[in-house]
Amino acid sequence: MEVINALGRRKAAVARVYVKEGSGKIVINKKELAAYFPSSLLQFVVKQPLATLGVEEKYDIYVNLKGGGFKGQSEAARLGIARALVKINAEDKAALRAQGFMTRDPRTVERKKPGQPKARKRFQFSKR
Repeated sequence: MEVINALGRRKAAVARVYVKEGSGKIVINKKELAAYFPSSLLQFVVKQPLATLGVEEKYDIYVNLKGGGFKGQSEAARLGIARALVKINAEDKAALRAQGFMTRDPRTVERKKPGQPKARKRFQFSKR
């Protein structure tokens, strides 16, 4: 099997995911999963699509992550892995979609507007 690649995004994070058959090793930015995401919760988020399909030990996954914070990065990796698994086997798409792993979360930070300190916050109003 050749290498399958997919892209996952969340907030400001972009994950390029490369999946090939192997022993279940996950490498993110040239580090092991546990070294890159010390939090077990974030490790769980990254592994969710694999656990749903029961293929944790079947594929080696290499992820190139850029931008965003650790939560956005973990969810971007999850989307990329789910998309790559669907490229490998299209019948898995229904199971992954039911869990919500195939949907790109469109919520991002709202831009700052001119004449305001933040996106929605206003400077104090003085009547006189």
